[in-house]
Amino acid sequence: MLSYKRTTLHLTEKQTTDNKTYVNLVEHCLKTESYYFSTTYDLTHSLQRLSNTSSDFVSMPLHERADSRFTWNGHILKELTQQPELHRFCLPVLHGFICITPSLINNKSFDHILISRRCVLRVGTRFWVRGIDTEGQVANFVETEQILEYEKVRCSYVQTRGSIPIFWSQRPNLKYKPKIKINAANYPEVFQRHFDNQVYNYGEQVIVNLVNQAGSEGLLEKSFSQFITNSQNKKMRYEYFDFHHECGNTGLRWDRLSILMERLEDDIRRQNYFMMQKDGTVLSQQVGIFRTNCIDCLDRTNVVQSLIAKVVLQNQLTKLGILDQGQQIKDCKTFNYTYNNDWADNADVMSKQYAGTGALKTDITRQGKRTKYGLLMDGWNSLIRYFKNNFSDGFRQDSMDLFLGNYIVEENEGVVRPSPLQSERDWKFYAIPVIFVIATAMCLICILIPDENISTQLMYILFWGTASFLSLAAIYIFGSEFVDTPKLVHSKDLSTSNFYDAVKTTKTS
Repeated sequence: MLSYKRTTLHLTEKQTTDNKTYVNLVEHCLKTESYYFSTTYDLTHSLQRLSNTSSDFVSMPLHERADSRFTWNGHILKELTQQPELHRFCLPVLHGFICITPSLINNKSFDHILISRRCVLRVGTRFWVRGIDTEGQVANFVETEQILEYEKVRCSYVQTRGSIPIFWSQRPNLKYKPKIKINAANYPEVFQRHFDNQVYNYGEQVIVNLVNQAGSEGLLEKSFSQFITNSQNKKMRYEYFDFHHECGNTGLRWDRLSILMERLEDDIRRQNYFMMQKDGTVLSQQVGIFRTNCIDCLDRTNVVQSLIAKVVLQNQLTKLGILDQGQQIKDCKTFNYTYNNDWADNADVMSKQYAGTGALKTDITRQGKRTKYGLLMDGWNSLIRYFKNNFSDGFRQDSMDLFLGNYIVEENEGVVRPSPLQSERDWKFYAIPVIFVIATAMCLICILIPDENISTQLMYILFWGTASFLSLAAIYIFGSEFVDTPKLVHSKDLSTSNFYDAVKTTKTS
């Protein structure tokens, strides 16, 4: 990172401190795995989109023809791209996951390629960015393309994932599962805008919803299904499957996912897949897509996406003659292991980028069953997620917002206008933890150091123990005061009135 200023001596002491924080934010964003670039291939477009382009498009510089939805350095390239002599230095950067795995079945060599592209339009962390915005963009939107290359023949299949496209939030507050808040107002135009964009980009939509039917997730499911029922778009089909109810929270009945796959058989067949010969002749095109989601669009979503992709890959391998008629991928143990691990690695990376830890339920993807080690790792990752989502995701959210240009640091910040980094905490943030530490320490001292009068000692233990309990309860009650909150963009909840004003403004413009 090169500074365009020769000195920082003109900055005030507070500005210097803020400047260090901003540099740390940028470095934190860049340290997140996994960024990719290519000097020759356009990673931001699927094979099918690239095949439908003109010669003029292919001759354009990579940064000009890249899909802006998946270009993570689009903001920082703006000034460089205005100077044609610098275009050769302007390579679009993709954030997501890529693996290229040389594989062998029946002595026939081919490449199995997996590319996941994270969208920049509503990016963020697990709890701070949920649902949809007024532009119709959803949180954690990822396009995943599976490519098969055999003797220069290429096959491609694309799926997407994205948060439930209604206005909802789930702010961290020290509880393991914060309460989900659904905006009561009805904004069908924003919902419709999202799916109009999806149909335009991908064709027919088969929406696979995997959230729980009970609790607050159930309320989201009802709202989602109601929007789809009321929608006038005929290129949408809704398929609901309560993953946890059908398979059990521990996944002991994972084989029941076959129920869902049977329901999707006709859709997989109808959607088809993209296939291109080595001379560039297109033999078939994908005409629809599966848009899958659970509550986070991570663990359950990845399991189902991998199963759908395996059915499609089975058809492609058979058509190319790599698999014999009647032969199954699961019968090819070496490749089946490779395939499962590619998708499990994809799940881990997607989860780290959104939730901060590796994915849950990857033992189902890797081994096709629930294991004791898998359950143990899920517990560990859930614990790490809890701490990261509550105590470090505010900083991580700010790092992405700064890097992507959602927040611009102004020259006079900290002098003419206040810096958002200088926001002060409520008194409870400082007072209650101090009371808890002192009370707990005094309680331990009273327990460890004996007193001649046992009744007096018990009274002190009871007093300081009660103080410890009450202060801990206060921390839990005022949990939102103690979490790490973003300071740049997502510092406050959007109220119903703010949503209404934003939607009205969007409609007017």
